[in-house]
Amino acid sequence: MLTDTSASRHALMTSLPADSCTVGGESPLALLRERAVRITIPSMGTIMFDSGASQAYQNFLIAAGTVEGTRQGPSFLDGDFYKWLEAATTILAETGDPQLKEWLELGAEAIAAAQQPDGYVHTKTTAAQRLDDSVRPLAETTNFETYNLGHLITFGCVHHRVTGSDSYLRLAIKAAGYLQRTCAQDPGAIARCNTCPSHYMAVVELYRTTGDDQYLALAERLLELHGGKGSAGGDDNQDVLPVRQQRKAVGHAVRANYLYAGMADVALETGDPELITALRSIWDDLVSTKLYLTGGCGALYDGASPDAGQDYGMITKTHQAYGRPYQLPQTTSYNESCAALGYLMLAWRLLLLTGEGRFADEIERVLYNALPGMIGVDGKRYFYTNPVRQVRDLPYVLRRAGDPADTVVPPSDRRERQEYMDHCFCCPPNIARVIAELPYYAYSQAEQELWVHQYLSGRADTTLAGVPITVEQQTDYPAAGIVMITVTAERPVSGTIRLRIPGWAPGTVVEVDGTMIDTGDHGYAVIDRVWESATITVRIPVVPRLITAHHFLEEATGQVAVVRGPVVYCLESAELPAGVGIESVLIPRTVSWAEEPGTGIFAGHVLLAAKVLRRPDQVPPGELYRELDPADPTPLPIRLVPYGLWGNRGPGEMSVWNSLSW
Repeated sequence: MLTDTSASRHALMTSLPADSCTVGGESPLALLRERAVRITIPSMGTIMFDSGASQAYQNFLIAAGTVEGTRQGPSFLDGDFYKWLEAATTILAETGDPQLKEWLELGAEAIAAAQQPDGYVHTKTTAAQRLDDSVRPLAETTNFETYNLGHLITFGCVHHRVTGSDSYLRLAIKAAGYLQRTCAQDPGAIARCNTCPSHYMAVVELYRTTGDDQYLALAERLLELHGGKGSAGGDDNQDVLPVRQQRKAVGHAVRANYLYAGMADVALETGDPELITALRSIWDDLVSTKLYLTGGCGALYDGASPDAGQDYGMITKTHQAYGRPYQLPQTTSYNESCAALGYLMLAWRLLLLTGEGRFADEIERVLYNALPGMIGVDGKRYFYTNPVRQVRDLPYVLRRAGDPADTVVPPSDRRERQEYMDHCFCCPPNIARVIAELPYYAYSQAEQELWVHQYLSGRADTTLAGVPITVEQQTDYPAAGIVMITVTAERPVSGTIRLRIPGWAPGTVVEVDGTMIDTGDHGYAVIDRVWESATITVRIPVVPRLITAHHFLEEATGQVAVVRGPVVYCLESAELPAGVGIESVLIPRTVSWAEEPGTGIFAGHVLLAAKVLRRPDQVPPGELYRELDPADPTPLPIRLVPYGLWGNRGPGEMSVWNSLSW
């Protein structure tokens, strides 16, 4: 579903076919997806088609001239509409929901009517041209035209793969034709207007869908036009250096991750060694110096680039930025939702390219922490930014992207998810499509191999060496670490099944029908045998672990985070006695955790209870420093909850990192 690399020359594996995977049971991810099917995607469709809400659909009718009105919303709202349509397509294939079917039909008609004969479609520009014929495409660098076109092309490919219909693929091919002609006739315009480049991934996927070499050539040309601008470029859009010479994760994190994912898509088709070298270096820089424990990316609302002793003559403000190495603040952490989802897209492509389990580990990090944290348990309220710490009485207002200067931002200690963000609704439909496609992150396949990347109760129907097989998982993971996998083949078939050994759990044990498996490769247990009917048992040691940070990460000095299995935990003020702030909590080095089964909003998880310490020394408001109180800390009971579910019990404090007591 995510990508179709079945014919990609340098991919080790590909996604399973559409409608071949299911997720079930009571695991957190199963519940997340069930809510998405039942609430998230339908409620978002109502927003998209309600002219009194987002006006996303209405904008296409206005641009086409079929209805009167004023086009509304940000310039990238078209792309947000396409992302939602992609999510709806995936779910419609499973449910046959008549409302989703009607919306998809209406969307195809409206987009086709608004698309120009040359393939260009951008409702902001086209609607403006109806009032002023001097308005031209690609006139503004931040009009997000190529971003919108990229999401249309990607959606067209996914829709065709799921349904077999060409209704949207035709529009995607026309849009790619526009990009192709503009690259030839006005490459400078394409190089200027490549903000948030979803179109690099898109045209590669169109190449995979159609088999037409011109789209791969287009992707390579787009990458050439992206970088190498020197002082005329900037880290905000990652275009100072040519893409093959880039070695660091820099600038606007969403734009960066989309670019890197596009580079990886081209590498999957061409095997370009320079692209692969660049990607490996960028990845290592990102995960070793710029990534939050939760999978959050883009620490700073506004960073300075370049930074730390570089050419100060060209310093520029960089939004949603990867800052300098180890610059990972907590209370002011930005972490736009789309950045973590872009990171997931990059990890998926590098997994297909290398077969290295560390990339599946990072996908798991996002799926259990960053992703569920973006959306409320009601299934229809969203975070645009995702801090790792929230405090009371912050003496300044935290900013949010898209808010005009006169917007009244909620107080920092009452940050809550929102159902609709008037000025920036890019994240919710991205969240929706990732959750819709979630089952397809669990598996991938090659001709004679099946890969199990994620452990989720459910079923996959696929083939091994051309023979139909069914793989069924039963597990309470991540609450428990035992996974039972039943493999049934239509007839005996020789092949290989690979099962991920989490990098954080080297003690994982894998057995087939009671026989221990001791063969491994790049973070996967490798089982090569004749399959007909077999049971694989995976035993993963899922225990609480105290995590510390590098000493350069100054805001985490003297602090620890708690992780159990893949799940990052946090302390919320809802779990503390009245009048006790999160800054008072000391976690002893020898702490002993009592595991409690989660109920209500925490169903499918384990909660962690412990006796810790309350520190006596507090600096009151109005003072900056105070002499240390020599009194001993006092006992304090606490309970930690999964970070991905924080903020669902009303406003309050929260922290992933808490002070350590020796």
